[in-house]
Amino acid sequence: MNIRPLLDALDLQEEAARALADDLRAQIDDLQTRLREAETHLEHLTITRKTVTDLADRLPVGPPDLPEHSDYPRILAAFNHTTGPLRAKDVCEALGHELLPKNIEGTRAKLKRLVKLGILTEADTGNFARKQ
Repeated sequence: MNIRPLLDALDLQEEAARALADDLRAQIDDLQTRLREAETHLEHLTITRKTVTDLADRLPVGPPDLPEHSDYPRILAAFNHTTGPLRAKDVCEALGHELLPKNIEGTRAKLKRLVKLGILTEADTGNFARKQ
């Protein structure tokens, strides 16, 4: 019996398996390199986050964002043009709203919201002023 064809077939399979193993080793090396790069990048991001949060604690607090409504900037402008406290009715007039109870109450609610945000103060009940 001639085993030469069998050995040749085994050689071909052995070469193919060796080539596949070499290719897989190359892919593993590439993946390990990419993994190291990703881990390094992750470490840098962690350090950056810590640095930014540490610095953020030292920054002065800016004014809070105003709620989204066109009256809020106009309300603050009314307070910029006065020296004393204003009542909801006064602000309503400054905004050009009719002096109806629903408009006055809506304005009062906006003023209370500005108090909660720390932008205005309510010195006496119903008297609102810019926070100093």
